[in-house]
Amino acid sequence: MRSKKTKFIFVTGGVVSSLGKGLASASIGALLENRGLDITLIKLDPYINVDPGTMSPFQHGEVFVTEDGGETDMDLGHYERFTYARMSRLNNFTSGRIYNAVITKERRGEYLGKTVQVIPHITDEIKASIRQASQDVDVVIVEVGGTVGDIESLPFLEAIRQMRYDVGSQNAVYIHLTLLPYIGAAGEVKTKPTQHSVMKLREIGIQPDFLLCRTDREISRELKDKIAMFCNVDNGNVFTSPDVRSIYELPLELHRQGLDERLAEVLNIWSRAPHLEKWETIVRKIYEPARGEVTVAIVGKYVNLTESYKSLNESLLHGGIANDVRVKLRFVDSQDVEAQGAETTLAGVDAVLVPGGFGVRGTEGKIAAVRYAREKKLPFFGICLGLQMAVVEFSRTVLGLKGANSLEFDEHTPHPVVTLMESQVKVQDKGGTMRLGSYACALKEGTVARKLYAQDAIQERHRHRYEVNNAYRGRLQEAGLVISGHNPELNLVEMIELSDHPYFVGCQFHPEFKSKPFAPHPLFSGFIGAALAQRDASHGAAPVPPVRA
Repeated sequence: MRSKKTKFIFVTGGVVSSLGKGLASASIGALLENRGLDITLIKLDPYINVDPGTMSPFQHGEVFVTEDGGETDMDLGHYERFTYARMSRLNNFTSGRIYNAVITKERRGEYLGKTVQVIPHITDEIKASIRQASQDVDVVIVEVGGTVGDIESLPFLEAIRQMRYDVGSQNAVYIHLTLLPYIGAAGEVKTKPTQHSVMKLREIGIQPDFLLCRTDREISRELKDKIAMFCNVDNGNVFTSPDVRSIYELPLELHRQGLDERLAEVLNIWSRAPHLEKWETIVRKIYEPARGEVTVAIVGKYVNLTESYKSLNESLLHGGIANDVRVKLRFVDSQDVEAQGAETTLAGVDAVLVPGGFGVRGTEGKIAAVRYAREKKLPFFGICLGLQMAVVEFSRTVLGLKGANSLEFDEHTPHPVVTLMESQVKVQDKGGTMRLGSYACALKEGTVARKLYAQDAIQERHRHRYEVNNAYRGRLQEAGLVISGHNPELNLVEMIELSDHPYFVGCQFHPEFKSKPFAPHPLFSGFIGAALAQRDASHGAAPVPPVRA
């Protein structure tokens, strides 16, 4: 294996949060990868939680699960969707995880009686974590969460400040993402917030090499030169991150401005010109789909915060790209289904999806949505809890098992068709103890799942504690529920479907974690293909067969 001189790109943010550092980092990764470079990305999160696994989706948004079972920040989902880089638990570190590691070492006596301090012990641990995830790649993009000026992020900023001295100034650059607000009353874009943010960063000891300014409009060369002068940045290193209609346009926009070319020049990296044809095709299919539009209902409990379903939303979009159709998402609160009925809340949709989730609230609405899709022959896709609710609905309605439920929601159910995994019975701690990460699934010949995947065995990522109760598998199958996928090692149900339904598929795993715009997941391609066929059939058009990819 050839020895690589790894280059580091550190991405920080200022003025306000939610500027899109994760998407900017992912887009830079996509551009450098398309120039023939091996890349990886790391997210440093300032919060004290060890990981986001026990945080409410309303607080944090989606928890992204890596192949090795890490519960990580949702930005790692952007990293995987935009690049071929495979994330692991080593690609996301929180303050809690860093401090936990240092305190554990102190308790073991590894510091030989020294006074343990933020500098050097915490900062050294941060730097060691970055290096650990940076093996055998050309470029590492390190995103620091939070906003410059927050007390929580200071140890991370100090660590990346030191790293430039550790690796050499020619091997590290700092990109600072800021906001350029437009003040309507004054009729102009204001640069002062950016100037103050850079000033705060320089007080910490970091002089940014590049500025990436978030804006909703074109910025003149004159304004960029003003920003460069007041922020002590080279004139050619001020770029904009404009609002775009699709996040997948951002790599093309940054390339149009020459950001990747300039980064390669400053870091003295030899690389080829990027091959961006696939990104151009993706954007074309999103903006100008050849087959019109389909409407998919997502029946869940976090619908007021769509960031909770970020990977899911993007995977449905990818399914649309695979079928050259626009996917319109209708978010339906499962409690509204309980109150108003499925006929009212799901009227006019082409397909129904019930995603994963935790807690009893809204579960009866999800069960009602499953029944509506099953009886109306609407394409249905159940993911994790969605599969479990489909099993509960089938057990109640088809098998006639009154009161059938999951033990998660009713400890006294007479028919626990969904039960706690045996390995979970004695678990007390909630963090990092679910069935997490990649597990095998063997697919049954002749099923929809087998046709979509076009292979006998697959690996998919999990995040759950409850499983279909094997004691009821025989009765479920006799009544027509097809077990189309199972884990051969643990003998657990992984996929279900109905043979007498146009498209009724459920999976215990989370396929949304492995879908990319340039490599749509086959279950989402098939689901959107079925929605397209449903739309055409309901309008009297010739049906379009589901994509078998």
